[in-house]
Amino acid sequence: MGIFNPDSKFSQIMSRVFDLMIMNLIFIFTSIPIFTIGVNYTALYYVTLKMVKNEESYVFKSYWKSWRQNFKQATGIWLIFLFIGVFLVMDIFLVNQMTGPSTYLRYVFFVILFIWGMVLTYVFPVLSRFDNTVKQTIKNSLLMSIRHLPWTIVMLVINLLPLILLIFAPTTVASLVSFVMIFLGIAVVAYANSWFFVNKIFPYYMPSEEEEELSELEESSRVLEAMDRATPDFLENSGNPTTESVDAASEAEPSADETETDGTEENTVSGKDSSSAGSESETE
Repeated sequence: MGIFNPDSKFSQIMSRVFDLMIMNLIFIFTSIPIFTIGVNYTALYYVTLKMVKNEESYVFKSYWKSWRQNFKQATGIWLIFLFIGVFLVMDIFLVNQMTGPSTYLRYVFFVILFIWGMVLTYVFPVLSRFDNTVKQTIKNSLLMSIRHLPWTIVMLVINLLPLILLIFAPTTVASLVSFVMIFLGIAVVAYANSWFFVNKIFPYYMPSEEEEELSELEESSRVLEAMDRATPDFLENSGNPTTESVDAASEAEPSADETETDGTEENTVSGKDSSSAGSESETE
């Protein structure tokens, strides 16, 4: 049984490397218009998350399936984050040109930029996995990034490592990094992050293996329910019962109990306070 046998470990690894290379090249070429970077990241994570879970799929077909389904939302989210990122970098540059106490503003902008990077790390993987509105996707990404802060920092380091090497490494190392990033790097970074999402983060918001398979809409609702159960320091229940739901709950209560007092039958109605513990998902 040679190393080139289709079932050998070497062949499986090389097949995975080839798939990542194909996705990396597709990502680069389709990101040239700039505004498509968001939907490309969403499609890339859609495939790499499946790879980590060892789910059989056709890479090219799966990539374009996610690309078409998430184009509108992913593009909108990317343009929002692009605008905020450019604004923060320009503010930091301008503050560095100032003198006096106003220079301390740079630390405020650095904190905001750090939070921006945290949410950006999560938003496209979350979009590729869960069906929500743009607002809810960004909100869920922020809450997840805070709740899983240690893993968030690890993934931020993975994301920034190629850029750090390009800037500070010797010329020969920087050239090698550039070559790897062109042919493999972006997809490898997404694949590495996907391991954390599949094994350390998303299991908190997904059904267990013993439960029945849920639809995409039900899986998205599971995220909201998990958020309600998370640490109360930064999460709060966002749902409120509507008037119609309260009326419906009241009508569903027991109607009457018959009792006899002094030979006369009286009808008494026993009721319970109706309550609602669920939170309504926002729709676009």
